[in-house]
Amino acid sequence: MADYKGIKGFTVQSLATDPLTGGVAGATWSSGGVLNTARYGMAGIGIQTAALGVGGTEPPSTRGALNEEYNGTAWTEKGDLNSGRTNLAAAQRGTVTAGLVFGGATSGGEVGLSESWNGSTWTATPALNTAAYRNAGAGTSTAALSYGGTIPPTTANTELWNGSSWSEVNDLNQVRQALAGGGTSTSALASGGAGNPVSTIYANVETWNGTSWTETTNINTARYDIGGNTASSTDGLVYGGNTGSVSALTEAWNGSTWTEVADLAVARGMLGSAGANSSSGLAFGGTPATTATEEFTAATITDTIKNEGQVYYNTTTNLLKLTGVVYGTGAWASGGNLNTSTRAIAYSAGTQTAAIVAGGASPTTSDVELYNGTSWTETTNLPTALYIGTGIGIQTSMIAVGGQAPITGATTKWDGSSWTELNDLNTARAGLGGAGTSTLALGIAGQNPAVSPSPGYGRIFVVEAWDGSSWTETTNINEARTVGGSSGTQTAALMFGGSPGVSPYATAKTESWNGSAWTEVNDLNTTRYYGTSSGTQTNALMAGGASPTRVANTEIWNGTSWTEVADLAQARGDLAQGTVGTSNAALAISGEIPPYTALTEEWTVPEILTNLVMTD
Repeated sequence: MADYKGIKGFTVQSLATDPLTGGVAGATWSSGGVLNTARYGMAGIGIQTAALGVGGTEPPSTRGALNEEYNGTAWTEKGDLNSGRTNLAAAQRGTVTAGLVFGGATSGGEVGLSESWNGSTWTATPALNTAAYRNAGAGTSTAALSYGGTIPPTTANTELWNGSSWSEVNDLNQVRQALAGGGTSTSALASGGAGNPVSTIYANVETWNGTSWTETTNINTARYDIGGNTASSTDGLVYGGNTGSVSALTEAWNGSTWTEVADLAVARGMLGSAGANSSSGLAFGGTPATTATEEFTAATITDTIKNEGQVYYNTTTNLLKLTGVVYGTGAWASGGNLNTSTRAIAYSAGTQTAAIVAGGASPTTSDVELYNGTSWTETTNLPTALYIGTGIGIQTSMIAVGGQAPITGATTKWDGSSWTELNDLNTARAGLGGAGTSTLALGIAGQNPAVSPSPGYGRIFVVEAWDGSSWTETTNINEARTVGGSSGTQTAALMFGGSPGVSPYATAKTESWNGSAWTEVNDLNTTRYYGTSSGTQTNALMAGGASPTRVANTEIWNGTSWTEVADLAQARGDLAQGTVGTSNAALAISGEIPPYTALTEEWTVPEILTNLVMTD
């Protein structure tokens, strides 16, 4: 333990336990009561202490109708299904008194049969529109979802149950069978699975928002015949499955990243599963045929990392700790979609949980929306419809600078409720970079054919500084370019990528600004323009763009070099322009796939803890 001399000068708080660094704290699997009959291919309904295990294959090959109920200690046989079958799906969020199962395979092949449970008996209900087995399920007995499976062939088909009938809705993006499902009819998760044949194994994960499926961060290990339980599209577990051999791996989902946690004691595939969330789960049966039941439990989380670089003292272990991040890691996850999908090259600013996007193209618009970390809300429009400028500042204080419709030097300030037109740039331009705040900013390069005719298609070198009321020209950048990435402050900025207007029409050049001069530093790994950017001069992020084909590549800058990290879920160009967030927590907003998209993705880097060693 350090003495006072060693820690003097630090702001130190005392905590009895370490803050959460991601994933599930203190996770363990423990043995539960065994099934009465060994089987695999069951459907699971309920929670860890009150669950149903329904149907499945009873070796050697019986398509069983058996239903067992778990009370947290032991399994008891209850009323059988009317039709024995295996590899069926269930509304996992049902209860031991109100359940629903659907699909599966009888001895005669795949079926669409659906049955509801009232606590004592199963009753036939309207069947799926398309028979399927090895499908996944989510929801409750009155509001359920069936997706994927094999008809055959393997399908992406999704159907919605409203309590009285099934209707076809938007398909999964990835055709697959033997996947893990769970969640609700408006917030579900589809994880892993296989093609047909099963030699094609997927790690793909998709989230359902009640209307459509969106690809998000993959599980760490591709597998099929996988179990899992999910509270919603942002909270769940997957476990077991088949990677070519049966697996015991367990992964926890927090809405942005998958974290490997405690393994099952018994590796297995085609297992039954139930549970409420990523903190509790139930795994039972599976292949090789087993009666084994395991219960997953995670410790209650009492504190989380709030600030990178936070110093605290653990009063239990008598250690000083420093919070940080794992350089070179991170993942993209689905965020809330914009209300206006026909929007590209808009102005943007703010943070991952408090962002603003304004204007945009195709067609040119004046629409403005605010993000709260979950969803976008429309607010007061720009005075003029504009696109391909840059946003600088925060959600409640932003300047929209330059742009086109036609090319302009306009500076328009947002104060959190209304827009005010201020003094223009000295050199009108579109596609410029930006750095700083709404009162101390930098407008970097861009394009204006009237100022800089061909060659270079109007690319300009001019950089201007903003003092809150007017723009002043300062030192030019070394390479003229437009629609590049930018980050930092008025006196410490970074410009990277963009289009120089001459072959090969995209650049990887990176330049650093120290308040008086631009210096060329190490290039991006992928040349591009029209990407999204965030961060500072020494910790920046660049994602997406065109090169000239649209890319999903993401790179982070550590002050010296660029490192490739996890890709966007969706490759796209024409993303919103302006610095949004940090290199550890950022947004990628809208863009063109094609077509134009309302998609928002959230970038998050996991936190770590480091012991501090103090010496005299």
